[in-house]
Amino acid sequence: MSTDRPTRRARAQRRRGRAFALSFALVLGILAAVGLAGAAASVAQGPRVTDVSVDPAAAAAASGSRLIVTTTQSLADVDPSQVTVSPETPFQVDTSGRSVGVRFTLPLWDDTDYTVTIAGVTSLGGGPTATVTETFRTPKAEVYLLQRGRDDGDLIYRTDLSGQKAVPVFRHDHIEDFRATGSHLVVSVRTDDDQAGLIVTDLDGENPHELPLPGDGFVSNLQSADRGERIGYTFSDAQLSADSGRESRLYTASLGDPDAAPVAIEVQGADPRVAEWRFVPDTDSILLLSFDGSLLLTGSDASGATTARDSTALGVALGIDGIARGSNEAVVDRPDQESVIDLTDASEVQLVAPDQDLGGATSVTPLPDGSTIRTAAELDADDVPTGRTTIALVAADGTTRMLSEVDDTDAVLQVCVSPSSRYVAVLVAPDAVTNAYDTYQLPLPQRPETRVLEISDGAQVVALNGAAISWCQVPPAA
Repeated sequence: MSTDRPTRRARAQRRRGRAFALSFALVLGILAAVGLAGAAASVAQGPRVTDVSVDPAAAAAASGSRLIVTTTQSLADVDPSQVTVSPETPFQVDTSGRSVGVRFTLPLWDDTDYTVTIAGVTSLGGGPTATVTETFRTPKAEVYLLQRGRDDGDLIYRTDLSGQKAVPVFRHDHIEDFRATGSHLVVSVRTDDDQAGLIVTDLDGENPHELPLPGDGFVSNLQSADRGERIGYTFSDAQLSADSGRESRLYTASLGDPDAAPVAIEVQGADPRVAEWRFVPDTDSILLLSFDGSLLLTGSDASGATTARDSTALGVALGIDGIARGSNEAVVDRPDQESVIDLTDASEVQLVAPDQDLGGATSVTPLPDGSTIRTAAELDADDVPTGRTTIALVAADGTTRMLSEVDDTDAVLQVCVSPSSRYVAVLVAPDAVTNAYDTYQLPLPQRPETRVLEISDGAQVVALNGAAISWCQVPPAA
């Protein structure tokens, strides 16, 4: 019997192999066809959304938060004219690969539905366009306030704007002041042996950690940048003489490295003592006013550290009224007028006058749109103070609208604007004659009250017991 002829079994195996190969090839062909059809359908439909990233809480807390939309295709650049944000708020747009980002340049309003629409979204290779619509809601606002003189020590508490959900956060026997950043509370305290201390905690008051100070002395004018976990303060040595000791020297520190030594801001060409200062929003710069009246804008050195060396001199001033969040315009008190300085080019204009007489102006708080909130001592027909204080919104063109009036029995101590510029907080000493101040380095009345108003109509939202609401960029005036 010949062994060259294939057996019946071998022939059957070859037939099955050929059938499998044909079936496999057919399946591959079908899959390829389906894939090509799907790709063609995708191109025909235009870009489709595969992922959306947005943090509504961060967007309401500070400027710079983004909504990022990722699609199925690499995208042609999206122009700002293609984007609509409702309610209206300023924004910037960037396109990268399959994603488009909408950056909110001001904090968003709390407890509000926002809709972002991007029209005419097109693949980098052309083809049909698509319209992307995304909606999100920001959370209700929460604030921190300080209460002193309690039986269980001074207290920082957190609350919403109903005033009904107060939560104790941090207690200490002696709290001078505090600031809130995006992730931390920074609390200026005095210890039992009357030493200065700076304590940083989480936003819930947990994990306290003491920050290093320049020495034994006094901390004042504590401030925090709106972004970047950066703080600053003025420091004075406990022992001062005509020939030695640091007085009102400016220091900054990063909460990202809480054990690092604070950095001194060296002022050259002017008195090194700093009377007032502000972080310039969304930059590494600081605007400061020295004891001799020199107004200086700092820059950053090669390492990124803020320095007043080679700083920009901006003339003489009596005070810094403020810099609005999301703005590079500072309102300052010149010897002869109130001025608005553009910190990008040092150009300057006189602060617009209100279109109605407000009486004796006492404070100016700038807003991002060029308007200001002004407090003034009300005058009678003979220009004699009545004791009442008016709070008014003055638009960039001078149009003036009254927001509130404070009784002659009460004293206005400070005005602060919420990060979104939706609210204004007015710190008041009710019944000022009988409301004695404590004996702290930064004195406060025994019964402070913070009244929160809607800027849109002046309606009072809530009156909260406490001072130093976390919206404030600077401490109350001592």
